[in-house]
Amino acid sequence: MANFNRRSNVYVMKENAEPYEGDFFDFPMELRGEVSSGLGRAHIFMAQKHYQDQFKAVLENSAWPGTLNVDLFQDSVDGYNILRIISGLDKGNSQDGPESHRIHGFERDGRSFGGATAFRARISKEGEKWIDCAVLIPDLTRHVKTAEIISPSFLRESMPCKDGEEIYINLI
Repeated sequence: MANFNRRSNVYVMKENAEPYEGDFFDFPMELRGEVSSGLGRAHIFMAQKHYQDQFKAVLENSAWPGTLNVDLFQDSVDGYNILRIISGLDKGNSQDGPESHRIHGFERDGRSFGGATAFRARISKEGEKWIDCAVLIPDLTRHVKTAEIISPSFLRESMPCKDGEEIYINLI
């Protein structure tokens, strides 16, 4: 488990918002939350060859064509905000942080497929059996407290897990 007593200051500035000073966790970082259902549309994007070629560089394998959504517990939201800053979604300064991997968007047949940022991680339901994965933060996302996880395997079966179960994610 991560040591949540170590913290560093990071200053966050969101557009049209007052400056915010927050305490963020040093790395390695652990996020915790519970599995939740998404909209069921990730497979449309995840199955694209252009993305799959890039996911191989992050996961060392193709990604399952879908994501596992994890609604983060409040004590993990600050850590997730660091990932959003590194991804360029929020303004701020982060001296430390996990290595990010850029996933480039593309256009095909007049349709635009946006980019994303991926962070290598491991995921577990009980903190014992860890599965390689990545936290994926799309450039256009409505999620501010939900982590989208990609993996070579279908995580709902390989862990196994279902909605409402607690999940641990360690960024590496």
